[in-house]
Amino acid sequence: MKYQRSIAVGASEDRLSRLIAERMAPGADKTRIDERIWDLFGEEWAIVFTDLAGFSRNVEAFGIIHFLQTIFESERLLVPVIDDNDGILLKIEGDSMLIIFRNPNKALRAVAGMQAVCSEYNVGRPEEEMVLLCAGIGYGRVLRIGDADVFGKEVNSASKLGEDTAKAGEVLVTQGVVDAVATGGKYSFSELDDTSVAVGKAYRFNYR
Repeated sequence: MKYQRSIAVGASEDRLSRLIAERMAPGADKTRIDERIWDLFGEEWAIVFTDLAGFSRNVEAFGIIHFLQTIFESERLLVPVIDDNDGILLKIEGDSMLIIFRNPNKALRAVAGMQAVCSEYNVGRPEEEMVLLCAGIGYGRVLRIGDADVFGKEVNSASKLGEDTAKAGEVLVTQGVVDAVATGGKYSFSELDDTSVAVGKAYRFNYR
């Protein structure tokens, strides 16, 4: 199974690199090549970026062992919630996770659950040992390259919201998320007053 997975990811990356090389050639028909890339790799996903608030400050104050402990604890707490809601954990980089969900409702449910397990874990702990989660969610058509990576506006927006904008305990989402789940009426969102031009309209998910 692991061998098959490595072939699938490698084949996708190889195909994309060849198309990009073709696109860079003089006189290339970029519009046609772009259509081929989107036909091959374009899919709709909910993209979740998580981050740990105050992480860099705690590393500076308490050292690398504290850093490793916090990473270990966050993974132990959060990965089961991701699995239970059919998410795919694509990457862990430092204190950040990149997770994708086919269903935006499950993405919201998962992140609300992740915040809940963090809140429960933090009860009675000193601040430096708390797992304080921030999250950003986008939804829309992206380029998914096997299980290696995803690219697109919603990916960039989710990253910006989760890693740069959200505060501890906050879940911020794009317009794409709100549009995708609005018909259900199960969720409450509050529009943010000031967000990046690149992100466009963004909202706070009132998961509590």
